[in-house]
Amino acid sequence: MGKQPVCHTRWGFFLVFVIFWLAFWNTPPSLAQGPLPETPQPPHAVPAGGQIDGQIADRQINVNWLYGSYVPKDVPLEPLNSDRRIELYLRRTYTAKDIYFKTTLLALKDQWQGIYPEWGTGFDGFSKRLGTRQAQFILQNSVVSLGSGLLGSEPRYDRCHCTGFWPRTSHALLRNFLTYDRTESKLRPDFLPYLGAFAGSVTATTWEPGRPRWQVKGYQAVITQIPLGFATNWLAECAPEINHFLRHGRVH
Repeated sequence: MGKQPVCHTRWGFFLVFVIFWLAFWNTPPSLAQGPLPETPQPPHAVPAGGQIDGQIADRQINVNWLYGSYVPKDVPLEPLNSDRRIELYLRRTYTAKDIYFKTTLLALKDQWQGIYPEWGTGFDGFSKRLGTRQAQFILQNSVVSLGSGLLGSEPRYDRCHCTGFWPRTSHALLRNFLTYDRTESKLRPDFLPYLGAFAGSVTATTWEPGRPRWQVKGYQAVITQIPLGFATNWLAECAPEINHFLRHGRVH
């Protein structure tokens, strides 16, 4: 039997509880970067006539290899048409610069941990681990993109127009469970990232050694998606400050 990933379920639920507590507990003013806005969510209105500047339109689709697709704070959150959705899917799944870097890092981690020792520790084993990670990544993105297109939901993370560390963290947390509908103004539950994670993990059991139980692997993937989704949202939210800190050593 192959080595199966350990599901630290209790630690996962504890982490989620801590995140909720940190995000919603009354934060002393001294800890906040700025005052709490009366309306934390910005208006996502498109300019009159439904048209936006071409340069801004080009910034509607941004993809980062680490935290996925996002909309900058200074860009209106315009609904995507079918062509733009396809363009976003292709960019975030196949063509974006450095998009394969993340799956390579994950495959190297699997290689170092000896996941599925039946595959060995050589290049052949690494190729199988990398192929598995890439297949899961493609399938998850495909499920999310197809589902969001059919439902008319927003597949991108929109950076919060609010100020302060805790309001922005709350925004990143809530967007892990909620997304906008096709009007870009009303929130709805977002189950697609979890369905995609489940589908990718379950599909991988068809070729992984040791006959892993698909129910267990699917459950583990869904639970893991909770802290992982929040972490990527938070990185997408705070990326400008993180980049500034890495370059200049301080955040204004």
